[in-house]
Amino acid sequence: MFLSKRVLLACLVLIAASVIVYAPVRHFGFVMWDDPEYVTDNAHVARGLTWQGARWALTATDVANWHPVTWLSHMLDVQLCGMNAGPQHLTNLFIHILNTLLLFGLLYSMTRALGRSTFVAGLFAAHPLHVESVAWISERKDILSTLFWMLAILAYVAYVRRPRVRKYLLVLLFFGLGLMAKPMLVTLPFVLLLLDIWPLRRVEARSGGALGLVALRQRWPELLRLVREKLPLFVLAAISSVVTVLVQQHGGAVAGLERVPLSLRLTNATASYLAYIGKMLWPVRLAAFYPLEPSTQVWQASLGALLLIGVTIFAIRAGLRHGYFLVGWLWYVGTLIPVIGLVQVGNQSMADRYTYVPLIGLFIIAAWGAPEAVARWEYGRLALPAVAACVLLACAVVAKAQVGYWSDGAALWQHALEVTEDNYVAHNNLGSVLLKQGRADEAIPQFAEALHLRPAFALGQANLGMALMSEGKLDEAAQHFVEAIRIKSDFAEAHDGLGNALAGQGRVNEAIGQYMDALRLRPGYAEAHNDLGVALGRQGKLDDAAQHLVEALRIKPDFAEAHQNLGNALAGQGRIEEAIGQFTEALRLRPRYAEAHNALGVALGRQGKLDEAAQHFVEALRIKPDFAGASDNLKLALARQGKDGQ
Repeated sequence: MFLSKRVLLACLVLIAASVIVYAPVRHFGFVMWDDPEYVTDNAHVARGLTWQGARWALTATDVANWHPVTWLSHMLDVQLCGMNAGPQHLTNLFIHILNTLLLFGLLYSMTRALGRSTFVAGLFAAHPLHVESVAWISERKDILSTLFWMLAILAYVAYVRRPRVRKYLLVLLFFGLGLMAKPMLVTLPFVLLLLDIWPLRRVEARSGGALGLVALRQRWPELLRLVREKLPLFVLAAISSVVTVLVQQHGGAVAGLERVPLSLRLTNATASYLAYIGKMLWPVRLAAFYPLEPSTQVWQASLGALLLIGVTIFAIRAGLRHGYFLVGWLWYVGTLIPVIGLVQVGNQSMADRYTYVPLIGLFIIAAWGAPEAVARWEYGRLALPAVAACVLLACAVVAKAQVGYWSDGAALWQHALEVTEDNYVAHNNLGSVLLKQGRADEAIPQFAEALHLRPAFALGQANLGMALMSEGKLDEAAQHFVEAIRIKSDFAEAHDGLGNALAGQGRVNEAIGQYMDALRLRPGYAEAHNDLGVALGRQGKLDDAAQHLVEALRIKPDFAEAHQNLGNALAGQGRIEEAIGQFTEALRLRPRYAEAHNALGVALGRQGKLDEAAQHFVEALRIKPDFAGASDNLKLALARQGKDGQ
C-alpha cells in the first residue's frame, strides 16, 4: 500500500511538472512554420473528421510524408474544437503527459527502481530540448508516434513476461500505428533487443552477471532467437523506410549528393551527435532551425567520430557489469540514425525535436549511473535526491522560458536569429510573419538578408516578390518570381505569384499562362484556381471564370476571396440572388472584408434595396476609410434615395 502511494505521488509530480512548464501554450496561436500545411491552410483537415478526409489521409503524401494517423489526429481536433489553436496545443500537452507517465511506468515495472524511473521521466517531461515537440502543433507527429512507441514497448514487456500470440499482435499493431504517425519509429525492433539485454535480462552471461562481450559469444544462439522473434517488426520497419524514402524523394525533400555531399553529411552527423549531448547538458541557445553549413573541419569531425567510437566500445565492454550504460548509449546512438542526416531531408543541420525519444537513453545512463558513482561517498544517498531535484527544477525553468518563444512566429524567429548565425531560414520566416501582419516594409529587409545569405533560395525569392508586389512594385516583384522559377522550375507558388504581378501590369494573357502552369504543377491549388478565375473574368469569360472559382471552393470551402470573386462572376451573368449568397458567405467567413461589403451593396442596389446597400457601403468605408469605390457607390445610393451624399 505504501509503495502504491509513492508511485501515485510520483505520477502527480510528473503531471504537475508538465502542466507548469507547458500551461502557457493554451494561449498560443499557430505559427507560420508547417502549421499552414498541416492545419490552417489544409482543406482536408479544415473539414474535420470525415470519411472523405480519412480516405485522403490514407493516401496523402503532402509535406513529403506519409503519416495518416497524424492527419487523422489533426482532423479530430478540428472536428471537436474547430480551427482554434489553443485546444490543439492542449492536445499536444495531454499526449506529452501520457508519454511521460508511460515512460515512468515502463521503467518502474521493468526495474522496480522508483526514484531512478521518476528522474528519467522528469527529465523527459521538462527538458528544454523537448519544447519544440510539444509547443509546436505541427510536431503532433512526434509526440503521437512516441505514444505508440511507449504502448508497443508496454505490450512487448507483457509479452515477454507471459508470451501469447495476441500480445505479440498488439506489439505489431502499436508499432504499425506509430509508423503511420511518424516513420522515425523504425528503430523500435532494435530498442526491444536492447531491452532484452537490460533491464529485461533475457540474455545473461553464464556467470550470472549482466551482458558483456564474452557473454555475447556464449549466448549467440539465444541472441539469434531473439532477433528471429522480432523479424515481423523488422519487416514492418523496412517497408516503412522504403515508403518514407520514396515519398520524400517524390516531394523533393531529400537532398541529392550534388547539393549535400557525403563528406558534409558525415561531418554534420558526427557534430550533431556531440551537439545534442552538449545541449542536453547545457540547454541554451536553442532555435527552431539550425542551418546546414560546412563549418565543421575534417580534423574536428574525425576527432568527434573517434570519441563516439570510443564511448561505444567502452559501453560494450562495460555491459558486463553496467547493462544500463550499454543500453542507454546504444539507444541514443541508434534511435538518432534515421534523422542524423546521412539521408539529408530538408536544410537543417539538426533539430531539437529529433531528441524526443533518443535522449531517453542518456537520461537512463544519468539516472542509473549517478547512484553508482556516489555509492562509496558517505553522504551520497542524502545528496543525490537534492541534486536530482535541482537538476529537474533547472530544466523546468529553462524549458518554461523556451516555451515562451513559441507564443507567436515573430518571437520564435527573432529568437532564432539571436542564437544562431547566418540563419537564412529564420530571416525568411520572420519576413513571412511580418508580411502577413501587413508590415511589408519591415518584411522586405528580412527577405533581402535571407537572399544575401543564400541567393539560390527559391522560397526567399518568391516571398520577396510577394512583399514587393504588396508595395505596388510590380516590375521588381516579377523579376524575383522569375528568379524563383529559374531556381526551382516546379515551384507552383512562384508561377502563381508571377501571374498576379503580370495581371497587375495589365498583361492578363501572360498571367493566365502562369496560372495554368501553376495548376499543371499542382492541380489542387485553390489560390491558383481563384486567380485564374479572376483573370478569365477580366476577359469577360464568365462561365470559365465561375468554373475555376467553384473548383477553388471545392478544394478550400472557407476561401473568402473565392466566394467574393465567384459572386462577382455570377453578378456579371445577371445571377444576382446567387451572387448575394456568395458575398454573404464571404462576409460570414471574414466579417471585416471591405470588398465583399461593397460588392454586396452593389448587388443589393441592383435589386432596389438601397437602404441595405448603403449600410454595406458604410461598413466597407468604416473598415477601409480610403476605399474610393465604396465611397462613390454610397453617394450614388444616397442620391437615388434623394438623400444628401455629402
